[in-house]
Amino acid sequence: MKAIFLFIQVLYFFVAAQGQVVFSSSRNADTPKISTTNSFDVLKYKLDIGLYQCYFHPYPNSFSAHQRITLLVDSVLSGIALNAVNTSMAIDSVSFAGISFTHQSDTLKILLDRTYQPGEILDLDIFYRHHDVTDNGFYASNGTVYTDSPPEGARKWMPCRDQLSDKAVWELIARVPSSVRLGSTGRLADSTIAGDTISYHWISDNPVSTYLITLSSKIGFMIHKKYWRKLSNPDDSIPVRIYYNAGENIATIDSTILPLTDFFSYKFGDYPFEKIGFATLNSSFPWGGMENQSMVNLGPYGYNDIDIIAHEHAHQWFGDLITCGTWADIWLNEGFGTYCQNLWVEHIQGPGAYKSSLSALASYYLTNNPGWPLYNPEWAIRTPAAGYLYNQSVSYNKGACVLHQLRYVMGDSLFFQLMHAYATDTSLMYKNAYTRDFTGKASEISGADLNWFFNEWVFAPNHPIYNNTYDFDSLAMNRWRVTFTVSQSQENTIIFKMPLQIRITFSDNADTLLRFMNDINHQDFIFSFSKEPVTLSFDPERNILLKQATTIRKSW
Repeated sequence: MKAIFLFIQVLYFFVAAQGQVVFSSSRNADTPKISTTNSFDVLKYKLDIGLYQCYFHPYPNSFSAHQRITLLVDSVLSGIALNAVNTSMAIDSVSFAGISFTHQSDTLKILLDRTYQPGEILDLDIFYRHHDVTDNGFYASNGTVYTDSPPEGARKWMPCRDQLSDKAVWELIARVPSSVRLGSTGRLADSTIAGDTISYHWISDNPVSTYLITLSSKIGFMIHKKYWRKLSNPDDSIPVRIYYNAGENIATIDSTILPLTDFFSYKFGDYPFEKIGFATLNSSFPWGGMENQSMVNLGPYGYNDIDIIAHEHAHQWFGDLITCGTWADIWLNEGFGTYCQNLWVEHIQGPGAYKSSLSALASYYLTNNPGWPLYNPEWAIRTPAAGYLYNQSVSYNKGACVLHQLRYVMGDSLFFQLMHAYATDTSLMYKNAYTRDFTGKASEISGADLNWFFNEWVFAPNHPIYNNTYDFDSLAMNRWRVTFTVSQSQENTIIFKMPLQIRITFSDNADTLLRFMNDINHQDFIFSFSKEPVTLSFDPERNILLKQATTIRKSW
């Protein structure tokens, strides 16, 4: 997701807690309270939704829907709790395994028809209505209707278990006017027309987190169609569907999407979903882009911005195929997406443009650093407000620069082995990953313990501030000594261990690049040469992007 915000209140709110839920049946006031462990795994959401009136003046946000949820019981269970925002929707009834319910405090609690044992599968039917309210989850205006759910907004437009780690397959039946084109997560199974109504039937056979589900639609949407051939099997192809407005220029995405998919597939394994989908939405859309699984939404003119296109497309691997396990792990989504868009810059424009782009990201971070680490453990328990979670300086820019610095530490060959191995790890694909999964994979691929790197760059806040000094001394017999002293002066964090580089130029215009490990503060490094040194530069190739530094000669 591109962190371009409208107004976001900086508030924290609690994730609906797992554990004991106690509730009484709304069916019968005399029904005893039921205490049950809310432990289950959602296997499938099937939503049947009527949106016809939403496309016409006055463009109401109201609709009626029927949600069937299939779930696997993990422990003895006689009731469940789902997320469902009260101000957004009203629950009319439940059926199948559900016999009664209460809907309070944004939680839908359903009493089951009996006690279920671990391993059993059950279906719940929920009939509900969405109110005519603006909730920043469901949008309807001027013939455009769409949903937007990060970080926990799916609960505004459908009852669900709105948790990152509970992925489920998805099926949608949406009834709309026949002039509407509607895309969603997954593949289009069929569409049928009855009179002036068309019913779209979308199916995702791949599990998806609730915040990555979308429907995107508009009266008069144009659809540009093409196909991407898999690198692993060129005889097999995946449909590409680009939804756009009449008169909109789609030349950039049209010319880029196939080579971009080739590039990412070569680096990270074949594109992993049933289709490649993009849609441009209206000015109400709160982001630059949103990486919904197989169906990216972009803001107006988004097809002109290759950085956003590359960023959101990279999320199909890092964020959708492998989704962060908690919000504390958000850098595994956003830092990776931002880094990958810069890999595309490097691929097309060369290493100079790549380094310049990353340097600009680092500069933004250094200017706007809020002072928290990439991994904030509190966010694994409590979901922060979007302004914190999608902080441009840390989650995006610092995350991307940390990956560049890891590439510097590991070297290109091992780094790209790591990225491919991580993205194609079958224990993580179509599931969730935690920061420890990536850090463990890095140590495994490198053959060395890299915890020191992640402890300082991911788990510690801020960055090093180098105040380096050096001196040149003439010795006997035409020898010269270079003394380089590394000092760090940062506060509110640790001393950063890193391999450092300096470049020394000599009186004959030759130069040498030296690399050495700095692992303590105020550390001296001494080098001897047979010719006279005249200049010294610190980190000349800008490999440690996340730093402030001065380097001065002692005798000056």
